[in-house]
Amino acid sequence: MIRPGLCSVTFRALEVDRVVELAADAGLACIEWAGDAHVPPGDTVAASHARELTEQAGLAVASYGSYLRFKGSDEEFSAELEGVLASARALGAPRIRVWAGSRGSADVDERDRARIVRRIQEFADRAAEHGVDVGLEFHGRTLTDELGSTLHLLDEVARPTVLSYWQPHQGMPDADALETLRQVLPRTSTTHVFSWWPTHERLPLAARAGLWREVFTLLAAEVSDRDALLEFLPGDDPATLAGEAQTLRTLIADAAGAGDAR
Repeated sequence: MIRPGLCSVTFRALEVDRVVELAADAGLACIEWAGDAHVPPGDTVAASHARELTEQAGLAVASYGSYLRFKGSDEEFSAELEGVLASARALGAPRIRVWAGSRGSADVDERDRARIVRRIQEFADRAAEHGVDVGLEFHGRTLTDELGSTLHLLDEVARPTVLSYWQPHQGMPDADALETLRQVLPRTSTTHVFSWWPTHERLPLAARAGLWREVFTLLAAEVSDRDALLEFLPGDDPATLAGEAQTLRTLIADAAGAGDAR
């Protein structure tokens, strides 16, 4: 099943109750709550509040969208780790999104890469004690900035609870983006859904319907439960969410129907 949802960071300026209302009215099923906006690390009151409102609206918490990048001293990292875990637990999140550093893979030497790997392992082991998985943001200027480094990183971390998110890299043609998905697909959990082209211009999802139709066909064929989370909207306008959510649901349904036809 591919579950349609929303990243709360899409509406970082809105209050939690309004984000929940928008997601529910748009017919979405789940929300990834942002750690830099609505649910700060260590603020368990905010996390519990977001969880309560989400569940009251009949929605699920998809994940905790943290901005943990495994930087700083050991003491700084340990403190940040504890804050992220505390918020994720209070939120009832089954997964925590993290970032594999803050520099591209070509700019990270072996010692720095090894430190990031060790910290991801430590974090994943702590999260697993509470039944929480970890998802690596698939993003430029991190160790997941290209496919080879992403796959190598997953091998280095070697934890079954650590998988990758997926999204089309900025400016990447459809065919190339789909190839990255094909190769990383068995090791992904969540897809961030948006329509940027040719660089960072935010278009309606339907503007790249061809890409997303193929994406959801690949995901449906893999036959595992996944979340597809809307992240960026044209003009960051809440009024566009209902239409974008409808497009998302239609693309998911079409992909499922194509799989059934086969």
